[in-house]
Amino acid sequence: MAVSLAGIIISLPLWLLFGFLVWLGDRGPVFYKQERVGKNGRIFKALKFRSMVRDAEEGKGPVQAEENDPRVTRVGRVLRATAMDELPQLLNILKGDMSFVGPRALRPAEIETGKEKLPGNPARDQNQALPLDKIPGYYERQAVRPGLTGLAQIHLPTDAPRGEKFRYDHQYIKTQSFWKDLKIMFLSFWITFRGKWESREKKI
Repeated sequence: MAVSLAGIIISLPLWLLFGFLVWLGDRGPVFYKQERVGKNGRIFKALKFRSMVRDAEEGKGPVQAEENDPRVTRVGRVLRATAMDELPQLLNILKGDMSFVGPRALRPAEIETGKEKLPGNPARDQNQALPLDKIPGYYERQAVRPGLTGLAQIHLPTDAPRGEKFRYDHQYIKTQSFWKDLKIMFLSFWITFRGKWESREKKI
């Protein structure tokens, strides 16, 4: 809580800058609230800088952004590449909804649109939309608070299958430590500095 409060104070000039740029793009809202699933399945409101056009999910629902997604604004592309769109989530850490390191906070009704193995059918690929809670490992990752960054986020491409991301989440939960968290945070700053968060290739 102390570190998140210090981070908010230190990064305040960036909040003002990014907020102005988001507003300047289309005179729309600066912030965007999303329902996210936290520890033990508790739902909370995550705060982000808006990186997409207004009403981006109208008629489509909560789907992960794709490469060259037309819904993402010009400013939004920079924010997402550097993860600065998630800077307001320092407030969620301050409130206790999130931690600095942990599995990514997912949306309650989010859909996986890529190929994913179906539960009970390990040999068959799912080509159509699949709710995340149907993917093995979804509920086990809720044993800890979700994080601003995490093992899966730094090691896997942004559009990697969720089942693979969940396996990294489980590995983190089993082996988490203070020093591992510091390493993940350091690598996260390195990815931000290089603007590689939206990379479809290796980030580190």
